[in-house]
Amino acid sequence: MKRVTNVSIGKINFTIEDDAYFRLKEYLKNFEETIEDKREAKEVMEDVEARVAEIFQKEMKYPNQVVNISLVQIVINHLGEIESKPEYEEDNSQNNNQNYMEGEKKFYRDMDGKMLAGVCNGIATYTKIDVTIIRILFVVLAFAYGITIISYLVIWIVAPKATSIAQKLQLRGYATTAENIRKFTSQHK
Repeated sequence: MKRVTNVSIGKINFTIEDDAYFRLKEYLKNFEETIEDKREAKEVMEDVEARVAEIFQKEMKYPNQVVNISLVQIVINHLGEIESKPEYEEDNSQNNNQNYMEGEKKFYRDMDGKMLAGVCNGIATYTKIDVTIIRILFVVLAFAYGITIISYLVIWIVAPKATSIAQKLQLRGYATTAENIRKFTSQHK
């Protein structure tokens, strides 16, 4: 019989076997050590822990399942192994975009740089079109066809906000791996 520990990961309580707990703790510690800016390390680690908790919940077959080493390995496989040094140069932001691991793309309202509700900014980020062009199109179409205003309001109500790092990565079509979270956080301080 294995010993278990109760832990809070991403503000969610889990019961985890000791060997799985130590493996996860080691993984998170190694990840935190790779973050160069120690001031932002806390925020990045909160986002990584939230992603770990999300994966645990998704992979658990029944409520209150004890997290074992295989579930921890699934998390590590999702987030990726930790490299000791980042492979990218921080001053070359265009090169950084090419180093992101691709993932599932999902639409959100982008609240960074929003003017009203983040709808245009979200569309611009999702489609990789300049936000000014999207805003101009919305204004022109609003005067030409009134349905654009209704469309904007519907998107505002229906589309969720991109509040977490994982959601901001999904909006851009990047995988929510530990490496991508670190790169994104260092670029968008």
